[in-house]
Amino acid sequence: RIPIAVTLAGLAAWVVLRLFLARARPKGSLLQEAVRILPDALRLLHRLATDRALPRGIRVRLWLLLAYLAMPVDLVPDFIPIVGHADDAILVGVVLRSVVRRAGPDAVRRHWPGTAEGLAAVWRIAGLRGLP
Repeated sequence: RIPIAVTLAGLAAWVVLRLFLARARPKGSLLQEAVRILPDALRLLHRLATDRALPRGIRVRLWLLLAYLAMPVDLVPDFIPIVGHADDAILVGVVLRSVVRRAGPDAVRRHWPGTAEGLAAVWRIAGLRGLP
């Protein structure tokens, strides 16, 4: 029963990932950008999660995301090529989009640890207009 349950859970996660990608329709290399800036995005998420000036709901959402990323068990195991790490990048992108829109661009600029190009990628992933 356990192997069947694990297989079904993996299949369900794969279907959800495919549906998300079909709905989001990443343009060009948006998914590749998300994977490339993942380390800086994680530092950003941690800095935002510890910023007491932000609303509690945002910080709770960030802590839940960080806890999920730290767990050794994923919806889609990391040993599966491409899709294994893409689910983490997509999840970070979805939460980052939500947080950037609620916390505001100034909070993101203040806490961004990476390059200007990385911040511009965060802007594209979050669907924000204008310059970062």
